[in-house]
Amino acid sequence: MAQAPSHPAKTAVIAIGGNSLITDKDHQDVASQFNAVRETCKHIADMIERGWNVIITHGNGPQVGFILRRNELAAHEVHITPLDVIGADTQGSIGYMISQALDNEFTKRGIQRSVAAVVTQVLVDRNDPGFKNPTKGIGGFTDEASARQFEAQGWTVREDAGRGWRRMIASPQPLRIIELDAIKTLVANGFIVVGVGGGGIPVVQDEDGMLKGVFAVIDKDRASALLAAEMKVDLFLISTAVEKVALNYKKPNQVWLDRMTLSEAKQYYAEGHFLSGSMGPKVEAMIAFLEANPQGKGLITDPQHIVDALDGKTGTWIVADA
Repeated sequence: MAQAPSHPAKTAVIAIGGNSLITDKDHQDVASQFNAVRETCKHIADMIERGWNVIITHGNGPQVGFILRRNELAAHEVHITPLDVIGADTQGSIGYMISQALDNEFTKRGIQRSVAAVVTQVLVDRNDPGFKNPTKGIGGFTDEASARQFEAQGWTVREDAGRGWRRMIASPQPLRIIELDAIKTLVANGFIVVGVGGGGIPVVQDEDGMLKGVFAVIDKDRASALLAAEMKVDLFLISTAVEKVALNYKKPNQVWLDRMTLSEAKQYYAEGHFLSGSMGPKVEAMIAFLEANPQGKGLITDPQHIVDALDGKTGTWIVADA
């Protein structure tokens, strides 16, 4: 049974990245994903044990890639799954993993909270310019020769952040979370919510108000920022592969950042410090959140340092200008 804290609690949206689900290329199977999720959920449970209400969002890029590959291998036997349905599939499977891992962690600790995973649609504009310029990597990384084969099939392909070649797909801006009221109701009644998985299932709305899935992928950090702003949360936390944000990342003059103001984040972003395939979308999401909700705070760190970061010992905090 859900049980909200007896005193007013702070609320956070926690966006967990791919490393929270798949630690490396040698641990991609479902059992390994479960292990990674369990480890991340220990740190989220630490936060909940301190009295936080949390809404968890997550990526799904590798899992979408796996299903696309299964589609290709099995196309001669069974029907191909449309991309919007693949998004729903991964929201369900990853939501199940997170829900079970948190439930079990709560049982160990004697925490009386319940978890609900919500399959979430997100409205986009059918005329979004992103549809004309696909920029979001989808599926696994490959070499150029294999990428050119995908290109011959009609895909846009591109070298992605020095990590290899990928198929690219439209990444329209999220406009409205369809299940927002359901998420609000669950949070108000003491539930820990898992939602907006993989950025949400992108849908467009016809003139008569009917929704329809589209061939696109919404950036999970953008969608998480929208959710955090709509929920007016106290904290928007992006859990990623690094403990802090850096300027000149992996260069001789690298500088780790403890804190950025909104203006500084905009400046560093404009100067090109954050790559589009790595930290760029995360900082962009923080900017969007703070512009919409200047009373909130942003935090970027890795899962194992969440509690230390909340205590001000590490992580990169992003705050509104004084």
